[in-house]
Amino acid sequence: MKRSRTIAVITALAAVLATSACTGTSTPQSSVSSDTAKLTFWTWVPALDKAVNLWNKENPKIQVTLEQTPSGSGGTYAKMHAALKAGKGAPDLAQIEYQELPGFVLENGLVDLKPLGMDVSGSKFVDWQLAQSTFGKSIYAVPQASGPMGLYYREDIFSSLGLKAPATWSEYAADAKIIHDANPNQFISTFPPGNSAWFTALAWQAGAKWFGRSGDTWTVNIDSAVTLKVASYWDKLRESGLIKTEPDFANGWYSDLQKGNIIAWPSAQWGGPMIAGNAPTTVGKWKVAPLPQWGAKYASANWGGSSTAVLKGTSNAKAALKFAVWLNSDPESVKLLTAGGYGWPATKNALAGSSLDAPDPFLGGQNANKDVFRKSNSSIDTSWGWIPTTANTYTHLNDGFQAAIEGKGTFVDAVKAAQTATIADLKAKGLKVRAGS
Repeated sequence: MKRSRTIAVITALAAVLATSACTGTSTPQSSVSSDTAKLTFWTWVPALDKAVNLWNKENPKIQVTLEQTPSGSGGTYAKMHAALKAGKGAPDLAQIEYQELPGFVLENGLVDLKPLGMDVSGSKFVDWQLAQSTFGKSIYAVPQASGPMGLYYREDIFSSLGLKAPATWSEYAADAKIIHDANPNQFISTFPPGNSAWFTALAWQAGAKWFGRSGDTWTVNIDSAVTLKVASYWDKLRESGLIKTEPDFANGWYSDLQKGNIIAWPSAQWGGPMIAGNAPTTVGKWKVAPLPQWGAKYASANWGGSSTAVLKGTSNAKAALKFAVWLNSDPESVKLLTAGGYGWPATKNALAGSSLDAPDPFLGGQNANKDVFRKSNSSIDTSWGWIPTTANTYTHLNDGFQAAIEGKGTFVDAVKAAQTATIADLKAKGLKVRAGS
């Protein structure tokens, strides 16, 4: 990447965190035709296949081949970065989580969609998710979905112990002791050492703001008092033996959900279908409550969330954009995606009259989207932003959390170490950076 281009992109990335505008640049395309095209689309989410099939049926001149990439978003990104670096083998489109977008933009790996029509199509999507895809005056992805959070819990087990869903994190800790004292095989939840995205969301909910900008300098504030409070909270539960520390989305965790050994999960809206698919015999036993609170004012957070981006090198950028907008805003497509549990739609007014706005048999007939997640979605601090090295920050946290579980330090130590390592990561990219808010 030329130095002038690097400076322009760095400036644009910094601007989005400061919610100010600067001049962005676009990636020239060899073709912007949207009449006829054959597109490849990489994703790790199986829920997209039915929507892609519908598109192909209705759009014979623009055909999309869906390619399932390595399970887990990390494998997908490594494959994409390698293809972009090699200058060949990259798909036309790819699913990219919001926190990963800055890194791809810094590498000049994505097409600026704004001059191709996203400046108009952007009005279809909720503002804060569109902002996650916007850097300066450029729009580098079509918003797809977010992950407003709530608390999934085994209502039958809670009731048998005379408990209701905890309204505060203090109540959550007290319930953890009651549950484990009543049955040593049962735990209120696990702290997944390899999933620092989950921990990040909980810090977000508590009021932390890890990344920002002051002038032309990035700021990193991972080890703020707020984040350390959250880390200390989970340290105490871990040290008291009141939670598990096994990985989530793994065989042992799925088994514990099925057996009722883990009976609550602070999770995103997409977590319900995850439980239903892996613990089907627990149907009717789960409910969803608002995320436990730290203070009097209700606050939630986002865990996960993806966009559909068009990658540099495609010869069919306009056709790719046309498909991406349809995929994430067409009512029939969104209906198919929500049925597959892909997350909270980024398109406006997606709840009313959709499959989301209905009682869920797995949750005993509860309409959790209307009762819990609608409010959760509107109670997220949408000023949260990301840095180009978020993936590295997650790795630092994962390593520190695992070390704490092995008796080498604490979760608090992990947060402090991640602060130092993240500053070093940004400096290695040639960026100005300092600690603090």
